[in-house]
Amino acid sequence: MRPALDLTSVPPWATVGTRPPADTSGRAWTIVSFDADDVVREWTGQLRSSRPDAAIRTHRVRDDAEARAAIELDLATAVVGWRLLIAGPADACLRARALAVRRGVNDDELTVATIDVGVRDVRCAHCGTTTRAEADLEQVVPCSGCGRKLLVYYHVSRRIGCHLGFMADEAP
Repeated sequence: MRPALDLTSVPPWATVGTRPPADTSGRAWTIVSFDADDVVREWTGQLRSSRPDAAIRTHRVRDDAEARAAIELDLATAVVGWRLLIAGPADACLRARALAVRRGVNDDELTVATIDVGVRDVRCAHCGTTTRAEADLEQVVPCSGCGRKLLVYYHVSRRIGCHLGFMADEAP
């Protein structure tokens, strides 16, 4: 029996692509985009329409290292009312959100849009290896570290941005 997603640690945007509106309640915004230019255009338009004087910094990044640098750069000068908007594939968004959370960013300061939810990072509960795989929740994937068959579980670590995987029972 599947649990209700809102009773798990899996954000809904990690299972279904989403395009929420920009959070216009802030005073300054950082947009981090993993190849999600359409979303960036929408958010920028919404912010400029709502707040013509909006202080918006947009970072188009290719990988986690560039996302980390962008987030840390803007966090260093963040003021009250700063908002972080992240757009891209769900796995990249989970990792960027994890970095932001580790740096003290609150959920109400974050908006996430996902353009693809098919690939997941699955952290093996047995050996600690993270396996990247095309998989849905409740599917089984082989661990790239220890080789165990891992069940992709309804848990996402906010600290590392990965789904939990644990050894699936073998069929008789």
